Amino acid sequence: MIVLVGAALVLPDRVIQAGSLVIGDGRIQSISDRRIEAPARSSTIDLTGHVIAPGFIDVHVHGVAGIDVMDDEHAVARVAALLPKYGVTAFCPTSIASTPDRLEALLNGVQQARQPGPAARVLPAHLESNFINPDWAGAQPVGCLRTCRGPGAPGEFTGDDILRVIAKRRASVGIVTLAPELPGGIDLVRELVNHGHRVSIGHTGATYDDARAAIDAGARHATHLFNRMTTSTSRAPGVVGAVLESDRVAAEIICDGVHVHPALVSAAIRLKTAKKMMAITDGTAGVGLPIGARTRLGDRTIVVTDRCALLDDGTMAGSVLSMDRAFRTLVTEFELPLSDAARMCATTPAHELGLTGQGEIAEGNLADLVVLTPDLRVRETYLGGLPFQGSRVPGFQG
Repeated sequence: MIVLVGAALVLPDRVIQAGSLVIGDGRIQSISDRRIEAPARSSTIDLTGHVIAPGFIDVHVHGVAGIDVMDDEHAVARVAALLPKYGVTAFCPTSIASTPDRLEALLNGVQQARQPGPAARVLPAHLESNFINPDWAGAQPVGCLRTCRGPGAPGEFTGDDILRVIAKRRASVGIVTLAPELPGGIDLVRELVNHGHRVSIGHTGATYDDARAAIDAGARHATHLFNRMTTSTSRAPGVVGAVLESDRVAAEIICDGVHVHPALVSAAIRLKTAKKMMAITDGTAGVGLPIGARTRLGDRTIVVTDRCALLDDGTMAGSVLSMDRAFRTLVTEFELPLSDAARMCATTPAHELGLTGQGEIAEGNLADLVVLTPDLRVRETYLGGLPFQGSRVPGFQG
């Protein structure tokens, strides 16, 4: 049993200053608003001045440290072993549009990496899929995009081929991003929802009415709000308007201050509240690499800059953001309370994905935690009550 004492504990509705957290059998046994004496046969760790938040859950991340989750069947496990360094305790490995064989290899890797082990918990994948609008593709490979149904060009794979891979590996597929305005798009929303997948509206030129039809068909998620989707004007609310209006949809947002102007991030949070907003990284293999480094997003070469990742033609291709920096940005630049920042980085993702006993500091929950320094940098990450060695700051005695 471990007792963490002296830190500020970030709960869903408040922050306990200088409280105590008792951890045993991988779970949070008790929470106190004061320093307590450690029970017999337990160890005490003094974290005075620190902040303890629920471990971060990133529902949209492609890679880290030169590894893309689509590199090979072992890439997801390698990414899972590195993300706790950034306070991440669970994540959705995120694809880009690909061939059926490449998609199946990713989903095999997800299945293998979901076995218990000393790494961030691997959740079912987020497919930033083949079913997006080529006019809004961004860094996605247009040559892999398909309509939902129907024959393809001779010798090429079809949308049906992709759907067969998804059907074969349903347990490894969580979120599917699609453009509902494509031919058969609304029917595909219904089909995926009926099979238990979470449908996200993204990379889309949909009108407001298209987006509302997708929401009525069961879409409950929006992929990186404001980016690669129709925005709002005075007479055309677009996808952004439909998402901001609907309390049925939770929206991702990239909190790096680059992908979305800080004023829009703040406005979206005020409109939807932290209960329906999820901070994501859209992190690529460029996360953690030096400026100028060249790496991959799927098969596409990207270049790391001080602000984001770029294709050689200058197209923005995901971010170099980590979840700890997203949390810190929400608090220090967007001036969110710690509880709201934790909700966006952990609680709301857990709730929206149906993860029980995760995403918040509460008695009985998994002890997936991140210990932050006074300036909100990761000092150590706990997975199931155990300190993850790869996340520990040198010299930290815990």
